[in-house]
Amino acid sequence: MIKNIAAVVSGMDEEYPYHIINGINDFAREHDLNVSYFAAFGGIIDSKDFDFGEFSIYGLPDFSAFDGALLLSNTFANEVVRERIIERVKSAGIPTVIFECDDYEEFYNVYIDNYSVMKKLVEHLITDHGAKVFNFIAGPESNPEAQDRHRAFRDALKEHNIEFDDRRFFNGRFRSYDGIKAIEDFIESGLELPDAFVCANDSMALTAMSKLQRMGYNVPEDVIVTGFDNTFNAQNSFPTLTTVERPVYDSGYKACHVLFNLMNGEQQPKSIPMEAEPVFGQSCGCGKHNFEDMREFKRDVYLRLERTYTNVHMLNRLIAGLAGSKNMTECVEAISQIVKTLEMEKFSLCLIEDWENTFHTLSLADKDASYPEYMTAPLIWDRGRRMTLKRFPSSQLRPIPFETGGNISYFLPLHFSERVLGYLIVTNNDFPIYSMLCHTLTMCIGNAIENVSKFSVLDPLCKIANRNGFTRTSEELFKDCIAENNTLMISFIDLDGLKIINDTYGHKEGDFAIQQVAMALSGCCRGDADICARFGGDEFVVLCSNVSEGFEKDFEARLDNKMAEINANIDKPYQVSISYGSVVTTPKFGDKLSDVIQEADGIMYAAKREKKKFI
Repeated sequence: MIKNIAAVVSGMDEEYPYHIINGINDFAREHDLNVSYFAAFGGIIDSKDFDFGEFSIYGLPDFSAFDGALLLSNTFANEVVRERIIERVKSAGIPTVIFECDDYEEFYNVYIDNYSVMKKLVEHLITDHGAKVFNFIAGPESNPEAQDRHRAFRDALKEHNIEFDDRRFFNGRFRSYDGIKAIEDFIESGLELPDAFVCANDSMALTAMSKLQRMGYNVPEDVIVTGFDNTFNAQNSFPTLTTVERPVYDSGYKACHVLFNLMNGEQQPKSIPMEAEPVFGQSCGCGKHNFEDMREFKRDVYLRLERTYTNVHMLNRLIAGLAGSKNMTECVEAISQIVKTLEMEKFSLCLIEDWENTFHTLSLADKDASYPEYMTAPLIWDRGRRMTLKRFPSSQLRPIPFETGGNISYFLPLHFSERVLGYLIVTNNDFPIYSMLCHTLTMCIGNAIENVSKFSVLDPLCKIANRNGFTRTSEELFKDCIAENNTLMISFIDLDGLKIINDTYGHKEGDFAIQQVAMALSGCCRGDADICARFGGDEFVVLCSNVSEGFEKDFEARLDNKMAEINANIDKPYQVSISYGSVVTTPKFGDKLSDVIQEADGIMYAAKREKKKFI
């Protein structure tokens, strides 16, 4: 029987997850296991809305449908998202291996002793190089590895009676840009140059070193820089980086091996240690550049550059092709050309069923968050053959389930800001982990799909505005309210029990119920002064401007009466029921309409949850 593994990771474009994933994949292929990676790139920009869209992918899988799970939880900077995923995996009750974390007795832990090896590195700088003044560039506060490395740094200084100036501390996220930002912050502080910048990983150390060099400082003559991970770039930087060698590939391979044994009923140790050692390179004044492997180095660099040039050219073609797309057919054609260029074995473009109209967000902080019930696949690529699938359940994940083992799939989110559009599935192709352009590609496709949806303004089922029609009209009205100091009301409405109606009486009856809600809302609106729209699926929104105190109560009462009237007349074996949430506000300059909608949405979902308690 073929085993299926779920793997969860954040940000696959760094070397650490790249090597772990390669280790996992090699074991999986050797033992005919299917691995599904659910991956996002949150925290790239300082935008909560963008992160809502990115993190939506973690709301997709039902982990209980898998035979086991691998959690790269140490790649998550967002503590809320990480803990929510861990809760869901724990509740699934499947064998799980986690990396670098012993906080959960249910899970098996593959780890290295971050504390001891970081302490050894810092002590080397103190005892062998006489360093006394340090800057520290840390990883995410909530990350256990980052915590251990930070604690080891502090303890090493304390044991050598060296006081640490907290102004020399920078809190990063393990991302390359953090190294640049840390140096910029240091320069702004006006403090003297330290003896050493100790960094919690290589990505930050390398960009910090490069920034210092561009500013005219010599490493290590003027200042020492150290990292952690011994990545390819750290080994081949100039000067070579003093860092920590840890068996990252072996950790991935070992974790998958442990999980494989657990899925087959074999007992395994709860904690599996992996050895790590400092590597004293040129950046602290110790190492010499090793030219013995120059041929292999040149080959690797050439392949990386060639692949980068190819991918940039491919991305330019995609952007040009998508920019002119006015419908989904043209979008699919442009995407197909890229899939072909990248020589992908299998690829699926999966959109939520009502993607043109639906305004859908998924917050992993909300334990009741769920993916829409049905998807559509306008593009399925299978070894050069193109197909489409009008409808499939999101719980199935793939448009066409696998019948074989040894498949490696990457599930990547498609969204426009906080609006969830669907996801991409790349199978048996490592583009998502070897190319930093993969995330750029997903954003381009998401933006293009959003643009295509903007060509439609009317919902064909309900004959009222769709999400785009609402946006076009409401943004201008919102600005007018700000300029004229007018009060407005936003109501977010959701049809109760649509899934039950669909499953019991058929989707035709579900469409009928949706139409009845639209009729009720239209009947409660005041003509051109109000905007009524279907956001998609079973969600609706109403905006009423220039309202007085108590307007929302009157509106909700009218709506309740309309719904009672409809149910009395339709003669159906079910009741058409709704939940709603209303916000009345006088917007000020700087306020966002989307924030008001989110607030009303939250009130509506709270009412829906309360209603469920009495059903």
